[in-house]
Amino acid sequence: MKKMNRFVLVWGLFLLLTGCGENKTHRFRLLDASKTGIDFQNTITENDSINVFEFMNVYTGAGVAVGDIDNDGLTDVYFSGNMVSGRLYRNKGNMEFEDITESAGLLNSRWGTGVSMVDVNQDGFLDIYICVSGSAEVAQRANMLYINNGDMTFTERAEEYGLADTRQSMHSAFFDYDKDGDLDMYLLVNPAAYEYNVNVSKPREVDGQSVSNDRLYKNMGNGRFEDVSREAGILLEGYGLGVGVSDINGDGWPDMYVSNDFIGNDILYINQKDGTFKDRISEQIKHTSYAGMGNDVADIDNNGEPDILVLDMRPEDNERQKMIISSTGYDRFQIMLEAGYNAQYSRNTLQLNQGQGKFSEIGFLAGISSTDWSWSPLLADYDNDGRKDLYVTNGFLRDLGDLDYIHYQKTYDTPVGDVDTKIRQKLKSISELPMADLPNYAYRNKGDMTFEKVSDVWGVDKSSCSHGAAYADLDNDGDLDLLVNNMDQPAFVYENVGIPEERNHYLRIQLKGSPGNLQGIGAKLKVTTEDSEQFYQHYLSRGYESSVDPVVHFGLGKALEVKSVEVWWPDGSYQALTAQAVDTTLSLQQSNASKNIVQEEMSQKTFFIDATDSLGVSFEHHEDDVVDFKLQPILPHMHSRNGPGVAVADIDGDGLEDFFVGGASGQSGKVFHQNEDGTFRSGMGFEAMFEDMGALFFDANGDGYKDLYVVSGGVVVSADSEIYQDRLYLNDGKGNFKRSDALPEIRTSGSCVVANDYDKDGDLDLFVGGRVDPGKYPMPAHSYLLENRSGESGEAKFIDVSEQIEGWNELTMVTSGLWTDYDNDGWVDLIAVGEFMPIVVFHNENGKLVLQKETTGLTKTEGWWNGINGGDFDQDGDTDYILGNLGLNSKYTATEEEPLCIYAKDYDKDGRVDPIMCYYIEGENHLAHSRDEIIGQVNAMRSRFKTYRSYAETNFEKSFLPEELEDAYVVKSYNFASSYLENIGGGKFALRPLPLTLQTAPLEGIAVGDFDRDGNEDVLFTGNSYATEAATGRYDAFLGAFFKGGGESFESIPLEKSGFLSDFDASGLAIMDSEQGRYVLSAQSNGPLKVFGSRPSKAGSKRLTQTADVAFATVRLKNGKEYRKEFYLGSGYLSQSSRSILLNRNIQEIEITDSEGNTKIVYTNEAIK
Repeated sequence: MKKMNRFVLVWGLFLLLTGCGENKTHRFRLLDASKTGIDFQNTITENDSINVFEFMNVYTGAGVAVGDIDNDGLTDVYFSGNMVSGRLYRNKGNMEFEDITESAGLLNSRWGTGVSMVDVNQDGFLDIYICVSGSAEVAQRANMLYINNGDMTFTERAEEYGLADTRQSMHSAFFDYDKDGDLDMYLLVNPAAYEYNVNVSKPREVDGQSVSNDRLYKNMGNGRFEDVSREAGILLEGYGLGVGVSDINGDGWPDMYVSNDFIGNDILYINQKDGTFKDRISEQIKHTSYAGMGNDVADIDNNGEPDILVLDMRPEDNERQKMIISSTGYDRFQIMLEAGYNAQYSRNTLQLNQGQGKFSEIGFLAGISSTDWSWSPLLADYDNDGRKDLYVTNGFLRDLGDLDYIHYQKTYDTPVGDVDTKIRQKLKSISELPMADLPNYAYRNKGDMTFEKVSDVWGVDKSSCSHGAAYADLDNDGDLDLLVNNMDQPAFVYENVGIPEERNHYLRIQLKGSPGNLQGIGAKLKVTTEDSEQFYQHYLSRGYESSVDPVVHFGLGKALEVKSVEVWWPDGSYQALTAQAVDTTLSLQQSNASKNIVQEEMSQKTFFIDATDSLGVSFEHHEDDVVDFKLQPILPHMHSRNGPGVAVADIDGDGLEDFFVGGASGQSGKVFHQNEDGTFRSGMGFEAMFEDMGALFFDANGDGYKDLYVVSGGVVVSADSEIYQDRLYLNDGKGNFKRSDALPEIRTSGSCVVANDYDKDGDLDLFVGGRVDPGKYPMPAHSYLLENRSGESGEAKFIDVSEQIEGWNELTMVTSGLWTDYDNDGWVDLIAVGEFMPIVVFHNENGKLVLQKETTGLTKTEGWWNGINGGDFDQDGDTDYILGNLGLNSKYTATEEEPLCIYAKDYDKDGRVDPIMCYYIEGENHLAHSRDEIIGQVNAMRSRFKTYRSYAETNFEKSFLPEELEDAYVVKSYNFASSYLENIGGGKFALRPLPLTLQTAPLEGIAVGDFDRDGNEDVLFTGNSYATEAATGRYDAFLGAFFKGGGESFESIPLEKSGFLSDFDASGLAIMDSEQGRYVLSAQSNGPLKVFGSRPSKAGSKRLTQTADVAFATVRLKNGKEYRKEFYLGSGYLSQSSRSILLNRNIQEIEITDSEGNTKIVYTNEAIK
């Protein structure tokens, strides 16, 4: 008998191992209906009256809700149905369910959409609220409220409760918006119909009268709900597909994010704490998804701030991108903005909550921007590692986005012909369209703001047409399972079987609130372990048309104990538990909480304050209406909007630093003089016909006064125009300037200007970067090395000697340059960066610049570089560098193996350069442009690609004949990461990416200095770019950053502590000093100049300012460390900062070295020598 038992055990183990062998790495197992008993299928049967022409939302599916309807400790499931009745499945345990729809009294014939499980009548049993759409008959559109009778039967009572709304609704969210102790309801409305012109810019309806206006129902406390939409400020139109509730701004009151389909703005309703809401979307969020689908609001980075994820329809693969994404023209985009619509782009958006009411959209950086025709995002910890992962549903019953189909359908949109015949033909063509049955997506949260696609590894990539989804621990085993409502396919039931070797732990929490809100909806939870903190806000309506498990789930990773669990209940009461076991379910009751614990807001002093107004600075940069895309339609971005620069110096000899800020074409730049009290007065203006770029104060003619050089840029006209002539203005010593003719003829649209006496002849020479050849991008623009030949005559004169330098043609589209002695040999070298340029290094060999290529270790560093600045950041005695690049939050990617390229030539012989760009998508090189875009640039492509499909199926190599590319001018980029360039000595460098927080947008402004007076060099960053083409969208995620230096590393100071907010299209960034403290000037394209002041220090405002002949200082600290500080005439991006060192108690000694190598100690302890 024992032998037989042993045989059965071994045989069973063998079967278990072999049966799991194929799926041993899959986290989820798709269970068959024969196992689960869940056989629901949301079947659509199209006919003459039910089709996409009669009802636009016929393919938008239905949701799923989960909850324990009979209080037996097992989670039950309801699937909503469109043309079929929804179904309720009772959980019997062991992942087995029973369909109790009919016995429960839940059969119905209405077009169900979203569904919520919530205890509406507060009797301790979950009720079911179903949203309804579809029918033209008003009575058949009434929403349904099934009240749980407590005996596994339900009674429909929506009319009685005042919730039988008939407005074609998509979903509901129950929460206590007015904090009166009971649950109110927000109703998401979407009556999308063709006659509403849903994708056409038109005056927005903002008075609450629109048929597409959502509704807010207040719980009156007497068993009735009343529509209070208008008085509560719910006034904005939209075609809602998602509603997420959360305390988004952290004030203790629930807010709402509404994602709207089509052109309508998404809405961010911020609770005003008086029963009303105000939309703050345009103030807090820079751009949104265009066709906003479902959304979820959750904390993805465990910082306590809720982030917002909204889905759209951007495919991951090239073929579908080219097949369903129509081109968005720049003019149409501008018209949309002018009509009051916010910037919107066709992609998923992840809004990272930065606090202070500011968000950064990081979908591309996070790796979740493109999941095709998506519906439901669910952020939850599916692998129990302590971080919220992402599950996305996907698919559409008919691939209506097919551009060939759309253009074919337009042939029926003529006034000629029988209407009924044309409709039948349209219906026939739709019936022939294939289903866009697509894999759903799963992403693992990597803990650094990015996600890893794990759909196949987790076993959830079965192709389907999926809509609503919900998560719940169906088998009470400590991990989250998934339920998915599919159209024309059986529903998915995914059991989370985990990966045994992970051995991650969990904690489940059952909240038991007070009467009126027994589920504790709106509670905030914080779970702390030895090495992590997690936050959760308890709201159930999530994703798309669905409602998740009311039992709160936390993954704990490898933690063996929970240090604390904290709950802030909706009424403000507080509860805390310590030393809790893992792998358990806690039951927390609001009645045990301490009443009315009020968290006092601590007023916190920031490092910086916005002092613009108090200092009397008023300057706003105004771009003209030049649109580069008129000249070259497929440019990746414009070059007419790259300025302005900022320059700092004492220009009037009063010992106070002043500044210049450039203007746009048609606008004068301006000088500001500093007053003795640290405020400013406006000085003279300059010629307005130029587009000002970089600017520099320096002594051009040896008279001791700071003259002004301004680079002319932009693309107002074609090359070789006077409009691109740089300007030198000579200073009379009192801050009055007069233009000089000392410069040679310059006909290049330029960028930067930086000065140094590179040949050691006693005067300052200039490097001037050439930015772009107007109308001929990406052809090289000439850069200049202007040697100062003023001599003893005092007559300013400069000549271009660049042709004498071998390798100067490496400088093609320069954005920034820096004179720096990288090898400490006493001769200043030149490092330059630019667009499609490598990091170019010229070594100074006794006054001769020699190009360094192979020796520096900087091969294949081509990128879209912007600014460069230097500092001895690791305090090893040589200068390291920080370089701004495009960043990693873009659809464009580039690596050494898979570069982004442009093949430029006049392909169709129409007299203009065609910059054909390509980059890699899923390992294959493809054209970056849509078919419409490339035809707009090269009309000959129309005959080559007669259909969108033929274009979509062709990679780059097959798009052109070999001979067409032979004589093309080719540029490549291998690296888009803003980077730290470490000087490792011996003329070699190591290039490393900066932290991901600095990769959210292009970095431009880089300012290096000791801002907090601890003796270490800190760094300020600004960035963004609004000069992009419309399909890519603005780069606007960066808010500015303050990185506090520690000698060998940096600490990123969050916005609420730094106070440095630069959330605009920033350009020049410069430091200037005054007796009142240190100022930071932050310029922006097409916007106001900002001046930030550092808060006064106990150390006062003592500083050492160096003359132009001082090359660098050696700063020795009291802790025994020292660092080298170079003094630049021009650095960062288009800017010039003060040449000073702030003195503080941590500095022991300062020794300066001039350009001839002479040294002098100028500061010891408190004594200035």
